[in-house]
Amino acid sequence: MKILVIGNGAREHAIIWKLAQSPKAKKIFCAPGNAGTSILAENVNIGVEDIDKLLVFAQNNEIDLTIVGPEVSLVAGIGNKFRACGKKIFGPNLDGAILEGSKIYSKNFMKKYQIPTAAYRAYDDLELAKNGINEFSFPIVLKADGLAAGKGVLICENKQQAELALMDLMKHQKFGSAGNQIVIEEFLEGTEASLLCFVNGKSIIPMESARDYKRVFDNDEGLNTGGMGCFSPNSIFSDNNVNEIQTQILDKTMNGLLSENIDFRGILFIGLMFTSLGIKVLEYNVRFGDPETEVVLPRLESDFVEVIEKTIDGTLTINDLKWTDKMAVTVIAASGGYPEKYEKGFEIFGLDAVNEDIMIFHAGTDLQNNKIVTNGGRVLAVTALGDSLEQARQKVYQNIEKLHFKGIFYRKDITK
Repeated sequence: MKILVIGNGAREHAIIWKLAQSPKAKKIFCAPGNAGTSILAENVNIGVEDIDKLLVFAQNNEIDLTIVGPEVSLVAGIGNKFRACGKKIFGPNLDGAILEGSKIYSKNFMKKYQIPTAAYRAYDDLELAKNGINEFSFPIVLKADGLAAGKGVLICENKQQAELALMDLMKHQKFGSAGNQIVIEEFLEGTEASLLCFVNGKSIIPMESARDYKRVFDNDEGLNTGGMGCFSPNSIFSDNNVNEIQTQILDKTMNGLLSENIDFRGILFIGLMFTSLGIKVLEYNVRFGDPETEVVLPRLESDFVEVIEKTIDGTLTINDLKWTDKMAVTVIAASGGYPEKYEKGFEIFGLDAVNEDIMIFHAGTDLQNNKIVTNGGRVLAVTALGDSLEQARQKVYQNIEKLHFKGIFYRKDITK
């Protein structure tokens, strides 16, 4: 089987790493890929938003299965285009992708189908949004409606911060057109958790749980990022709350998809907050999370290609998913200045010095003059399995110290 993976981050490297373990994966391509994906796949120089070129490549190279990593491709309608031409693709069509593509749509979807979430108001006018701040107590959450690479969520402690954030989003367009419309949301207190799920068109099948760390610095300080570390499983999940998640969130979400005639076949990633008033949905994503993928897929023992095929043809069940009891931890090595301005092109040293049981998934890397160099804000995801979280954590930190590039930094408190 020929497989095309779309994307160029650590998520896609982890997907390819898992695919390569299947005897069904005879040849893997990655568009556009990075220095790490080139080890297991053939990189193809086509951008993730260049849907027409990706389709032509899939047709000309007789690709049997395409797996979409980033949300931008899905929101650009790649699912519709590939399926219209008879190409098998893993990821929802545009009507499903809008759950991530528009925060306003997803919040309205939750409200319509009585899925527990934070109270909110949506605005497309700056002055009205400023007035809307007064309807909430602080801290409050501001969200850009559109895609903002995981950075479009701002937590504001007071009115002055909120008004400045609204200016950044709606007037100065810090995240481009994504901030033309915004959501003001109540701040939920509790413990955050991530739940990746396969959706086979008829049911939602959850994977093993995880927890990621969004803030850039230790002790959850600093700006939001795409994720600075993660671990799996998340001990906050128990038999009691798993039932609550199933009945109040998964079943209601699936009912909503079916009621809206959305034939969703791919990944639904649900951000959850465990509050004193119950479990609430923070957001939907319609693809594998990053860095969640880097801890969940290493724990999957089932044939990944078979799991994806069964998801697409609608036959996947919970019994098809087998998981190791080992626990996983990943820590992101990032470029100095991330998530704001940072430099690229610095050589990465120490990749050949890490222990054999350590998985290094490349995020922002490139191959230049036979040297692996930095090419993004999040550069590497260093992952380990262990019999306990502490053992996995120790392995990661003992090995991430062996890696060096100019400006490297990482959180020291993942799992703590």
